[in-house]
Amino acid sequence: METSPAQRRLYAGPFLKNLRAAHGLRQAEMAAQLSISPPYLSQLESDSRPLTPRLMARLRTLYPRDWADRTDTPQEPVIESLLEATRDPALREALPEDQIERIAQQHPAFAAQFAQLYRLYRSNAQRLEAVDEALGSDMLSGGRLPWEEVRDWFNRADNYNHLIDTGAEAIGLSLADGAPSPDTARLSEWFTQRGISLRFDATSLMRSYDESGKQLVLNANQPMESLRFQMAFQICAIALAREIRETVEASDLTMQTARHLLTVGLTNYAAGALLMPYRGFRDAARRLRHDVDRLRQIFSVSFEQACHRLSTLQRPHARGTPVFFCKIDMGGNITKRHAANGLQLARFSGACPLWIAHEAVTVPERIHLQLADMAEGGRYVFLARGQLKPSDSYFLPPRRHALVLGWETSLASDFVYADTLNMGCEEAFTKIGVSCRICPRMDCHQRAYPPNEKQISIDTRRRGPIPYDICE
Repeated sequence: METSPAQRRLYAGPFLKNLRAAHGLRQAEMAAQLSISPPYLSQLESDSRPLTPRLMARLRTLYPRDWADRTDTPQEPVIESLLEATRDPALREALPEDQIERIAQQHPAFAAQFAQLYRLYRSNAQRLEAVDEALGSDMLSGGRLPWEEVRDWFNRADNYNHLIDTGAEAIGLSLADGAPSPDTARLSEWFTQRGISLRFDATSLMRSYDESGKQLVLNANQPMESLRFQMAFQICAIALAREIRETVEASDLTMQTARHLLTVGLTNYAAGALLMPYRGFRDAARRLRHDVDRLRQIFSVSFEQACHRLSTLQRPHARGTPVFFCKIDMGGNITKRHAANGLQLARFSGACPLWIAHEAVTVPERIHLQLADMAEGGRYVFLARGQLKPSDSYFLPPRRHALVLGWETSLASDFVYADTLNMGCEEAFTKIGVSCRICPRMDCHQRAYPPNEKQISIDTRRRGPIPYDICE
């Protein structure tokens, strides 16, 4: 008779030892966290005793990403789907894993239908967001634009590609020669060894490669971080051409322009993976509690490059802390966006006016923090930092953006930025939504539009913060 997931005895000694070492804990400290004695923990680490359901639930609560990445016992697909559904931010409290496993075992048909129902719910939510996006950008008349196809492709891939990431990581490690990231001299040497000459010039382009003449021209006026990134881009474009081409050919993109954009996007992705090799970067991020300034100094990258790399740490069994990342300009247009943690915000424009990103874009080089209570029920910490990119001429205005990272409040201890926040104070949380057109909050004084599915009433004899009342 086959053993059910709930009945399997799980011995996890190596996992517990590695977990304790990764977080720098003594046996007594971890035992206290698990509410067990140090001798009991020692028996667990030596595989003398199996984990109980209570201890498994406790480990999942304390170390969710480590528990999810363990390799000792794979989850069944229906259990994974049920766990995802019960952890939806709209539900205040997730069910214990052992309870989910019992439901899947005792009522398999119900479990499968419930998982399918949740997938349909998420699909409908995404369609509603797409309608809101179309309303906000006057795109109701036609299909998606090429860059939207590419952005959606990266989101479906969880912003991670194993073939390209591991290939770029191997190149980066070989060039770094024991350092965290390859320096400019080693990058230059890669081209020299292949008969490719480098020329630094005050050109209007950041990078220009002549394949027949075997010459790479780089704009000498760009910051060193950008210069290294452009060199890494060209290395990956040459060394990983086959891997990138195969990935593009296997995609479901139909427009030729979209396929070209995906090629550029994947090469950018590879350049970041070369300069910030996966395991070294992930381990440093954990050790430094995601202090982005320290990460960028160690790997000689920009603040934006380090933030973007954090959003790609989705390698199976070696995941990083799930974060939301986006880039927003002065007009509120979101030009980069990825959510590894399920956070829902506007995809292109029309984001909630209470979101800290709008303030940060006007103040460069300063960290802004916000505690956010999302309309669908999740709670997050947002970090927003404005950046100013100078132009080459007085007649060209500088480019202003804000970079945003977001993570669940349950993971706040993994980030140095949350140390000064008072998450025990209800008033410290700003109540924000995806966008006004689909936000259910009825009492928001910053609302620009009423919800799409609600009627409004107008009383000319009185006026509140907004000029209408939303009908329940």
